[in-house]
Amino acid sequence: MRDSGLSGRLALVTGAAGGIGAAVVRQLVEEGARVVATDVEEAGVVALAAELGSAVTPAGLDVRSSASVTRLIDHIEHHIGPIDLLANVAGVLSHVPVVDVTDEEWERVLDINATGVFRVSRAVARMMQPRGRGAIVTVSSNAAGIPRHAMAAYAASKAAATMFTRCLGLELAPHGIRCNIVAPGSTLTPMQTGMWADEHGAARVIAGSPETFKSGIPLGKLAKPEDVADAVVYLLSDRAGHITMADLYVDGGATLRA
Repeated sequence: MRDSGLSGRLALVTGAAGGIGAAVVRQLVEEGARVVATDVEEAGVVALAAELGSAVTPAGLDVRSSASVTRLIDHIEHHIGPIDLLANVAGVLSHVPVVDVTDEEWERVLDINATGVFRVSRAVARMMQPRGRGAIVTVSSNAAGIPRHAMAAYAASKAAATMFTRCLGLELAPHGIRCNIVAPGSTLTPMQTGMWADEHGAARVIAGSPETFKSGIPLGKLAKPEDVADAVVYLLSDRAGHITMADLYVDGGATLRA
């Protein structure tokens, strides 16, 4: 099998304290990469680093702050090493009908899910571009490609992050830097289970919801964080060396996407 090319590389992962982000960190470490694992909940990445050992450096990061992003990227580049890989995983959910969405909620969701991706990617791209190498993956959502009831702010933020990443990929391609998107569907994370009213939540998601025009999951199961991390790590690796600006849906067929 072709080597992944990840061994010895330095990766930055946002939203790494749990769920998909933590799964991405674990898989990168398994592939021999070094990882700076960041999250606004710093205790979570500290615990992850304690679990995985010296290959992981934990750091607190609020993607809503350009100054904090710049400080962290500068620190990594000067004291840890050049960033070869970026996984944008930090994000928040919003499940509110449009007529009830406040200005503050709209701004919060867009600021974290879309502008946060912009801030981190911009800072990392500024470092990668002169070196002429690197790979960036943004974890978006299948909600970016299909309307969802009571998820307008979330879907809009993920659609923005998706198109931003594709445009970034177009600009960085001449410099040998690839930018791709992974779009998960329903995944067994606290973000997903927090929307369930009872123990039948998973079954309802798998079956779909005709009253809200939401299809079920043809594969008959929810994704695990590792399923999504597999796609992220693949796109970061040399095995995806001729793939850029792609939008890979990892949703068990839920969006029935062509």
